[in-house]
Amino acid sequence: MSPKDAENRHRDRIGSVRASLAAGLIGREALIERLLIALLTGGHVLIEGAPGLAKTRAVNWLARAVDGSFARVQCTPDLMPADLTGTAVFRPDTGGFEFVRGPVFHNILLVDEINRAPPKVQSALLEAMAEAQVTSGGETHKLPTPFLAVATQNPIEHEGTYPLPEAQLDRFLFHVSLELPGAEVERRILDLVEAEGQDMPAIEGIGLDTLMAARRDAMAVHLSPVLRDYIVRLVMATRDAGLSDSVDYAVSPRGSLALAAAAKARAWLDGRDHAVPGDVDALAGDALAHRLVLTWAARAEGQTARALIADIVARTDAL
Repeated sequence: MSPKDAENRHRDRIGSVRASLAAGLIGREALIERLLIALLTGGHVLIEGAPGLAKTRAVNWLARAVDGSFARVQCTPDLMPADLTGTAVFRPDTGGFEFVRGPVFHNILLVDEINRAPPKVQSALLEAMAEAQVTSGGETHKLPTPFLAVATQNPIEHEGTYPLPEAQLDRFLFHVSLELPGAEVERRILDLVEAEGQDMPAIEGIGLDTLMAARRDAMAVHLSPVLRDYIVRLVMATRDAGLSDSVDYAVSPRGSLALAAAAKARAWLDGRDHAVPGDVDALAGDALAHRLVLTWAARAEGQTARALIADIVARTDAL
């Protein structure tokens, strides 16, 4: 089989998973795309939305479609870092300590309601996301490859929660904000549940070897110098002196790298060997808005980082 045929086979396999997930997760096509892009780039995803918007189900179904290990952690205020990473346990039979791995040592990790976890737990997850490793008892333990962390948070409850610090938010490739569905989508969801139930249809899973090969193919997609310049202009626009009254901290270079990698993965999913400005425009909000810190005055006036990014994209010439 030629390299091109192998690439097409990998894309077809992931495409069939994408279609199956979209058929069961009505109106969540953008979320599915972001999750697949994260798998292809080695990034992580934060999903924010009210209860009942299929946040957890989307990740559960994605994990069932990937032939890797999966774990879910339900965050609570009394959660300890060791509950996530694992800890050293004394073994009387050997007279020594043995590191027992926690749920973070899986290919896909769902951290449900991460804003209910205390800061120490969030910091433990930060090392796993940033370095793909866990340090415990002075020893470093590598995480499996691939490793995808997906965190969810509920924006309508604040009691007993710990907002994610900006440094932690910056580690996520995407921050996806889910809105309530419209009447047409709501009716389709109701019809689907009434007709077929809520179980995911049986599909052929993505093997880890296939996934890693697809990741290499996606990162080989061409990103032209013109498109690279466009990405840089978008990021630099957040640092413009004219926005000093609205922006406390602009997007860092990590935003440029994230947007470039995500654009290449989106192009690959769509069957193209090169990224286009439309890829960048479609992903800019989810890839950059959470890396932008607005001033108190801007927030008091009702401004949002996502709206600011949308305005920058609208005003920036791709060519």
